Amino acid sequence: MVTTSEDDLATTEESYLDELPEDMEMPLFDHLEELRMRIFYSLLAAAVGVVGCFAAVKPIVRLLEVPAQGAKFLQLAPGEYFFVSLKVAGYSGLLVASPFVLYQVIRFVLPGLTRRERGLLGPIVLGSTFLFIGGLAFAYVALIPAALNFFINYGSGVVEQMWSIDRYFEFVLLLMFCTGVAFQIPVIQALLGLLGIVSSRQMVSGWRYVVLGAAILGGILTPSTDPLTQSLLAGAVLGLYFGGIGLVKLLGK
Repeated sequence: MVTTSEDDLATTEESYLDELPEDMEMPLFDHLEELRMRIFYSLLAAAVGVVGCFAAVKPIVRLLEVPAQGAKFLQLAPGEYFFVSLKVAGYSGLLVASPFVLYQVIRFVLPGLTRRERGLLGPIVLGSTFLFIGGLAFAYVALIPAALNFFINYGSGVVEQMWSIDRYFEFVLLLMFCTGVAFQIPVIQALLGLLGIVSSRQMVSGWRYVVLGAAILGGILTPSTDPLTQSLLAGAVLGLYFGGIGLVKLLGK
């Protein structure tokens, strides 16, 4: 009888966690209206972020020029720096506005989530945010200086280091963004484990494919062709993958 009572209690708790906290249905038109409102607020926040970053674009440009180690930048066409400023302001503005945009997304999907899913939402969003910022920092501190140092040393004594400002910022911004995305691997692993799609044991058994995939990913995501940058990114991906396995094990999956 005690076992039955415990089983009933566990079943009741599972049912409670799988229920929607707000038992209310919203008409389709109201859903569309709320979606329109959330998109409008997100676009407005992105526009404000881009305009604000464009107003302060020179300090941002100087900050992104630091890894170049004193190389000279050239404007090879009229207005090239202006369009570079727009590009830098666009990336920076989206980054600044991303917390508010993420908040709007959460507010839109929250009514459709169960109590269990709501409990997982906070840690996943927080972990994803920290990992993305960590990816940006890793690219700025390690990947970009390593790649630029390789190119500078390779051409040392043969060519003077004078780079197109547009090509440089295209390289830096793309590498930082791709690294931030690549750092989401543990979050994806945790989601797959929590959903019961892949277990930690299966993740460990596929390590050979992951090593190959990390090498390919390092070659694809890095806009440079030097082996050092590709190896650094591939090593970071492998470290994140095996760290994700540890996280899935801690979750009991």
